[in-house]
Amino acid sequence: MATAAIQTPVPIRGIRTAPMGKPTFQLPPSRPLTPATYFKSPFNPAQHLAYHTMPSRHTMSELGHERTGISHIGVSEPFELFAPEAVRMMRNEVLSDEVWDNCRFSSSIAACQLRGMAPKYAKFVYDAWTNHDTLRIISSIAGVDLVPVMDYEIGHINISVNDNPDGSIQAAPVVNWHKDSYPFVCVLMLSDATEMKGGETALRTGQGEIKKVRGPQMGSAVVLQGRYIEHIALPSTNCRERITMVTSFRPKDPMLAEDSQLLTVRPVSDLNEMYNQWTDYRVEIVEERCRRLVKGLRERERVGRDFDVVGVKDQLKDLIKFLEKTNNEIVDPAEYKVDDSEEEREEKASKRTKKRARMG
Repeated sequence: MATAAIQTPVPIRGIRTAPMGKPTFQLPPSRPLTPATYFKSPFNPAQHLAYHTMPSRHTMSELGHERTGISHIGVSEPFELFAPEAVRMMRNEVLSDEVWDNCRFSSSIAACQLRGMAPKYAKFVYDAWTNHDTLRIISSIAGVDLVPVMDYEIGHINISVNDNPDGSIQAAPVVNWHKDSYPFVCVLMLSDATEMKGGETALRTGQGEIKKVRGPQMGSAVVLQGRYIEHIALPSTNCRERITMVTSFRPKDPMLAEDSQLLTVRPVSDLNEMYNQWTDYRVEIVEERCRRLVKGLRERERVGRDFDVVGVKDQLKDLIKFLEKTNNEIVDPAEYKVDDSEEEREEKASKRTKKRARMG
């Protein structure tokens, strides 16, 4: 069946995107024709969640990353999360014309990504990841209460297509070596991985060794503290497609450390939408931290305690640092340079730092 030409969406000036057609594999024949078809079966946790047992987990200490991150848990083994019907609904939404036409990006670390489709084009996906029961499951596995970072990071899709599933030609990695922009991710498999060879997630330990976590089956997922662990999604050698859905999480408690950044996602995002949501949630955290600071001040004064100079100044410094980080991640599109990728610029900066350290 001939594929109609697709007009690449117009990005904000300065964002590096690559024109891409639809994938070479065929879209599901049951794909809904209109968005209204998606929502006839709303997300129902009793029907669509398949979780039943706490998976094995590897701690940050086991991975050589002691005293790093927001939880002692580094990564989980695969576990059942969504039922087959839920996976079909999700695939229908993310493989729709609306998503392919408006949410498709590529970068130097991934050839094909779909971002920012929920809730506008993917209401079932949005409801599934924001449901209380889903969040309870993810949080219990991660060892800390989590919430989605922002709507834009719900249901991010990575796609790898192998035109030689007989294994004669090695497919490229789904996503190359990287650290995530956000504290935790939950990676859900949307492809049939029953006979898949390869497809693991490889982690780099604190000692520089490589540890592999087996890939999940369709409807299963892994939880990873990916902000602090360098990792790569290895290719499958014998499967036609590998489609994974990634939802990013941050701590629910506004007082916990929150050192998210936009380094790896800025080149593959609608900056208008992402900057709005980024500023919204970051300022909301500052608002709550200020509220608690004021409450503490008033309580100390009420009971006649002296003003805590050191404690208050430390909290104010942390608030300023947090706001500066929030501000620095908002790069003016008019000044955004695309000669190098974000990852390449970070790597060059890291090399310069190490060189200066050696010279010193």
